[in-house]
Amino acid sequence: MSLYYDAATVLTATAQGGSLKSRIYGNKSGFKSKPAHIYALISETAKYDQFLKEVVDNAGLLVQERKLTPILSLLLVHDHFFSKSGLAAPSAHPLRLAIERNKARLQAEFAKARLRRRCATLDDLRRSLLAENPRAYQSQPRWVRINTLKTSFMQESATTFEGYKSVATIMEVTDSFGTEKILSIDRHVPDLIALPPEADVTKTPAYRDGKLILQDKASCFPAYMLLGEHDDSSHIGYCIDGCAAPGNKTSHLAALLAKMERTESKVFACERDPNRSKTLISMMRKSGADAVIVQASCDFLTLNPHDSQYKKVTHLLLDPSCSGSGIIGREDIPILALPVDGKSEKAHPTSSRNASRKRKRDHAHEGPAEDTNEAEETRAVAPDSTRLLKLSNLQTKIVEHALSFPAAVRVTYSTCSVHVEENEAVVSRVLSSRIAKKGNWRLLRREEQVCGLREWAHRGMHMSADAANCSPALIEADREACIRCNPGDDEGTMGFFVCCFVRAPPRTPCKASDTLHGEESWEGFSD
Repeated sequence: MSLYYDAATVLTATAQGGSLKSRIYGNKSGFKSKPAHIYALISETAKYDQFLKEVVDNAGLLVQERKLTPILSLLLVHDHFFSKSGLAAPSAHPLRLAIERNKARLQAEFAKARLRRRCATLDDLRRSLLAENPRAYQSQPRWVRINTLKTSFMQESATTFEGYKSVATIMEVTDSFGTEKILSIDRHVPDLIALPPEADVTKTPAYRDGKLILQDKASCFPAYMLLGEHDDSSHIGYCIDGCAAPGNKTSHLAALLAKMERTESKVFACERDPNRSKTLISMMRKSGADAVIVQASCDFLTLNPHDSQYKKVTHLLLDPSCSGSGIIGREDIPILALPVDGKSEKAHPTSSRNASRKRKRDHAHEGPAEDTNEAEETRAVAPDSTRLLKLSNLQTKIVEHALSFPAAVRVTYSTCSVHVEENEAVVSRVLSSRIAKKGNWRLLRREEQVCGLREWAHRGMHMSADAANCSPALIEADREACIRCNPGDDEGTMGFFVCCFVRAPPRTPCKASDTLHGEESWEGFSD
């Protein structure tokens, strides 16, 4: 069966192709099997490899079946015992026959290994093995946003997710078995749920009809921060998504406006790339975002803020091009504990690999996720500092352009980058700009943010002199106004940054002791 050969190819490839997900889904030559099936097989086998090695070795499988490789033996034995549907191979296929010839010995050794762990059921065994052999990485959940333009959480609970158990934490979701029907209702963003990493909703009628949208939790923050939950939404006019494709945030904007019954509000969606514009148009049709006016092949920077069609634009969402340093694969390529190679009858030379694996696991539990981020910073910033500076300058220009729209009162800025140069440094330069000072722009403070985001723990970072690039350091209140998401931590998000600029009304001086970004502060703001 090609599934097992394809999975073995991924695990034995000499070229380092990034994460497991990128190797499978980004394979240029293509596999005969579906990428989702390859991914599920490898990730599930990696959870139980030590146990599977024990069974294979004690059953003498590779001694009896010289044509099997150690990796193939793990993949096959995994599916034989742990897959609900068993081996994915025809009855006469050589791989299935190899397992069938040794079925009795494998079954006996499997039972002995299970009883040694005092596990009465297969589910007990799974839990025991996950505790015994914790993963060296934090899997990402499958985030799904309920598209309220077409459905509701209650409707999907009664249909698509009927029979699912609701759990409290992301860890419970990511540590679950692929076949478990569980979900976690997000506590920060409404209508967002987390499913197990191997969950596939793309085959459901709800997904095909545009009722479910696959969208990372972090990328749901900008639209929610921009529009939030208002008792009085009369101040919300038209919106602009300045860098819209593929359209997840755009459709989220449209859904939030519909919830507020802002039927007269429009969303102008700009996308300068023609091909991505087609994707954006398709996404808006599928999601039922009728309020969106797609401005295809349109660069946001070319819009004239004083054009009459934009005179009612009050809210702008900006997610411009960035380094993408916060985007992560679900995990690195797993290094499996391999059985004894039957062709040599000597231990397979994996001891150093297993030692490396142990060091990797130990390191993963030694310190916080910031250690990983710092390593990522060192690896990415040093050779790409020129590119980061160019991106940062462009990002600053885009935000300043948004602030120039006459009726604008809120502008969110976000990136999927972990670099200070593209995040806090951009915010600092914008706040120091002539246009921000002239328009009385400041950051939406933490205590003013919508409740779910106000409770988010991770906030803006201090800037080093190099990263700041001559920009003034943000004061503590401004750092607290910025939200950060850290890749690989227990929140299950990619690396992300978001903040919101708000325009203050005509100002009246307050206490001289108060400061706002190094300047005099003012009371009376209400948007």
